[in-house]
Amino acid sequence: MTTPAATSHKVPFGQKVAFGLGMLANQMFPAALGIFMVVLVQDMGFPGWMWGILFFLPRVFDSVTDPIMGFISDNTRSRWGRRHHYVLLGAIVMGISFVAMWQIHREDGVTYNFLYFLFWSFIFYTGLTLFSIPYVAIGYEMSDDFHERTSIMAVAQWIGQWAWVIAPWFWVVMYDPDWFENADAATRHLAVWVGVVCMLLAMVPALFIPSRSSLDDAKLVPLTWANFGGGMREILNGFKEAFSSKPFRKLCFSTFLIFNAFNTVAAFSFFIVVYHLFGGKTADAGIWPTLFGSVGALMTTFAVIPTVAWMSRRIGKKNAFMVSQGISIIGYVLLWFLMVPGKPWMFMFALPFFSFGIGGLFTLMMSMTADVCDLDELATGKRREGIFGAIYWWMVKFGFAIAGLLSGAIMSLVAFTPGAATQPAGAVDGLRLFYSGVPIFGTLLAMWFMRDYDLDERRATEVNAELARRKQRAAASSQGSGARPWLAEHGLLLPGAEPSPMAAMPTAEIRSRFSEQFDAGLYGLCFSAYPEGQRAGDQLLASDVGRRIDLVAPHTRWLRSFSCTEGHEAIPRLARTKGLKTMVGAWLSADRARNEREITALIRLAQDGMVDIAVVGNEVLLRGELPEAELLQSLARVRAAVPESVRVGCVDAYFEFLERPALVAACDVLLPNCYPFWEGAHIDHAAQYLRRMHGLVKAVAGEDKAVILAETGWPGQGEAVGAAVPSADHAMRYFTEAQQWSRREGVKLFWFASFDEPWKRRQEGEVGTQWGLWDKDERPKYRT
Repeated sequence: MTTPAATSHKVPFGQKVAFGLGMLANQMFPAALGIFMVVLVQDMGFPGWMWGILFFLPRVFDSVTDPIMGFISDNTRSRWGRRHHYVLLGAIVMGISFVAMWQIHREDGVTYNFLYFLFWSFIFYTGLTLFSIPYVAIGYEMSDDFHERTSIMAVAQWIGQWAWVIAPWFWVVMYDPDWFENADAATRHLAVWVGVVCMLLAMVPALFIPSRSSLDDAKLVPLTWANFGGGMREILNGFKEAFSSKPFRKLCFSTFLIFNAFNTVAAFSFFIVVYHLFGGKTADAGIWPTLFGSVGALMTTFAVIPTVAWMSRRIGKKNAFMVSQGISIIGYVLLWFLMVPGKPWMFMFALPFFSFGIGGLFTLMMSMTADVCDLDELATGKRREGIFGAIYWWMVKFGFAIAGLLSGAIMSLVAFTPGAATQPAGAVDGLRLFYSGVPIFGTLLAMWFMRDYDLDERRATEVNAELARRKQRAAASSQGSGARPWLAEHGLLLPGAEPSPMAAMPTAEIRSRFSEQFDAGLYGLCFSAYPEGQRAGDQLLASDVGRRIDLVAPHTRWLRSFSCTEGHEAIPRLARTKGLKTMVGAWLSADRARNEREITALIRLAQDGMVDIAVVGNEVLLRGELPEAELLQSLARVRAAVPESVRVGCVDAYFEFLERPALVAACDVLLPNCYPFWEGAHIDHAAQYLRRMHGLVKAVAGEDKAVILAETGWPGQGEAVGAAVPSADHAMRYFTEAQQWSRREGVKLFWFASFDEPWKRRQEGEVGTQWGLWDKDERPKYRT
């Protein structure tokens, strides 16, 4: 990928600070906005419904544009990389529009001011989208280390929290007649300072965090109008794929619940302090509303964020989340009891507990989202920090929008009127009840969602290690060697190979040739057992197996299975009812107990007459999960136990047979897997690669042993390996040429695979799921 290089080493502290200054701007804008918005109802005369709309509509607009910006950011090709120039542009738009938004005057009337403010709100949130989505994605990309990510986000949140320390002091300035004649005049002046300063802070990540050109990144979708429709489908698919990720779904729902609950009642703190503690006298309340917000933010800055980061390292991110949110519930309960009229200082004792809620939430959740981006790359082969960040923050912003409506609804429900000298009986207590109750309910529900979150450090490390292996393979394949470059490494590539005669053939002709070969029937087919929703290790249902065998039986003479337990034993039995020959495999691995069950079941099936070729292990030597000597013992054991008519062998990569004469001697039949795709072979030369692989195995087999190609195939989509590019045309071409050759030369060949296998996404990425002749829904892929 031509993105800023993720590293498992320490990110320089200066870069963390640069990212954190962007976070300060990202949080100061909404912090100031939340303070200034009180002026609209308290001083400018906006009714509650207008206040609710101003909270709701721009944020809904923001939540819609975020995923679009995520897709654009993920696929931008430029000399400055995918993100940085958008961050710079967004900072400028945010700064200018924030200043303009607050230039409202009482004499212009409520209706004009409402429409004026609404218009500039849409401009401001456009700038926020331009800035925040690429900015957050930059943070996700800064490191691939599990704990370093938390460190990055902790530093950023620590710096960002100063927005919430500073912003409450605006209340003091706004309502001090020595500073300004009234609060709306104050917001006009303060908005200039906030807009300009935050604009400059927001530019810092774009200017001081390194970027890398993405001009030559072939994996990115060109941002043309022709591709925009596909881009919108990608966005919708991104939502679907993101929410199919259980860990990410839990992060989104939990954040929505906690943040939405917090923001629903956040504005009430000002009213509760003024009306409950000081009887509605704003002047008497003095700096206490300010202290509530500012001291709480200081607690978050100096106590919560460092403590949560420490807990994350000690007990893991999920457990740190549970503990921090549990502490916040204590804070909300204490705020009910410690808001005592005449003793405003008492609520200070609740703030250390209360501050763990939002402070712990974003320190952990942004780090955990970066972990999910790794999991997504493992599943799809794509780096989509932008789209995942957009979806995550869509949940946050949509929750913010809903919170604005709920705030107005709650005030109406309890009959509270902002700005009134006195309130009806029970109105203030009603606010207080919602102020504690709503966050407690939201937090408890979020903790229930997170109870079985399982993307812990061990799993994240495994994901990261596999991604590192893929990157190494990709680096090799970019040099033309591929993932299993055995032929190239041993100097056995075909010299002067001529391109395939199908090289320039149009799709319609390729499809016609494919159909001819498919209709002529296959010698053998590798059976994909797991329907969508299942994965390796799940118990197969006989009904699913039977339905799939019914589909493939008319098209093949042989069926190959890969295991003899967990329902796989039904495959050869049901295949026999269709008159098919069977190649039946015992799945071997480092799990000796399972190996014993597999071998015992294979022997039983063979003795029952269900097996024509018994396969002991599939690529177990390639994976390095068993020593050769142990595999040879298992082969001998099966050979001694099954009927003489059953041939016995093992399946492995073709080059394993070239390097292991004892293995060749132990097998009745040699069963190599031959994949030109994994050698990085261009489709024009793939069929010649296949012939070379087969010829090498034939040479070591001699005249007395048969060679059957146990697997070959080509994926219809996914990640390229060197010059080998997955596509429907290439899959049909390779199938056609392989079948023509096998018929012409009398080569026995099993095609991999029958059905697409979604369960392989985690292990092999998107390309691992796309080898079927039928799709995951059991529909033919290449025939109309």
